[in-house]
Amino acid sequence: MSVSMYQASVPALIRGLNNLSAILDKAAADAAARHIAPDVLLNARLAPDMFALTRQVQIASDSAKGCAARLAGVDVPSYADDEASFADLQQRIAKTVAFLQGFNAGQIDGSETREVVLKVRGDEIRFSGQNYLLGFVLPNFYFHLTAAYAILRHNGVALGKMDYLGGV
Repeated sequence: MSVSMYQASVPALIRGLNNLSAILDKAAADAAARHIAPDVLLNARLAPDMFALTRQVQIASDSAKGCAARLAGVDVPSYADDEASFADLQQRIAKTVAFLQGFNAGQIDGSETREVVLKVRGDEIRFSGQNYLLGFVLPNFYFHLTAAYAILRHNGVALGKMDYLGGV
């Protein structure tokens, strides 16, 4: 049995976003328990040239919504990137999950050969749908999800591997 483009994308992205949401809940509770201003965690980064936590969450969200939209051949919704709190990030994740839940297998299956064109720093990058999903979206999505986890873990939030993986 083969895995469809839908199965390899939407459910995996939703699961990752839901896990990220749970991680952010733990971070907010941890900040309150340790009397740390939420901005300290929201603006934390692992290296000076790395995006902060808030931007990591935004990019994970953008990767997920962009994937489903492009594979289905519909417009990618634009979000303002103005989140300034854990609650704002949770709303963004919920909005992204709701968007993803609006797709069905019939809209995405068969997109393996659909041309996907991205503009990155003024250049166009062209992919087949399958290469876009497997070689670009999923690695990028999990990179930013992992970065968010690592930023919080580095800052003392009690997270473990199962928080990242979610319920198995």
